[in-house]
Amino acid sequence: MTGISDLSQLLKDISPTLDETPYVFCTVQKSLAECVIFNPIATFVEREGLTLVVTKQMADEHGLDYSCVMNKITLQVHSSLEAVGLTAAFSNALKNVDISANVIAGFYHDHIFVPVNDAKRAIHAIQTLAKWH
Repeated sequence: MTGISDLSQLLKDISPTLDETPYVFCTVQKSLAECVIFNPIATFVEREGLTLVVTKQMADEHGLDYSCVMNKITLQVHSSLEAVGLTAAFSNALKNVDISANVIAGFYHDHIFVPVNDAKRAIHAIQTLAKWH
């Protein structure tokens, strides 16, 4: 199933939902196989180590270091991996209200991690995009 690539349609159907679970980004010097016990929702291999996105509770239970606690906003629209402009549009909306964002694209949806204290304002900023399209 191919996702939507038309930016106007993507913004019209953006439908952000907030997952209020506290998540953190951690880095470890372990293999992915060793990290399955942390139940990461995302991973990325970097030269410096393995990045994990895990619940704050899991990180605390296992003594993993992190710097920022975030909530996840999922854009429910099925965006194409080849769509142009969606990330720029919501990033700009968040920039305009001074909210940092860390984005992970899945096959079906974009997931935006924002600081917990900014999550509700971030949802509002993204919802506003749909109103203009």
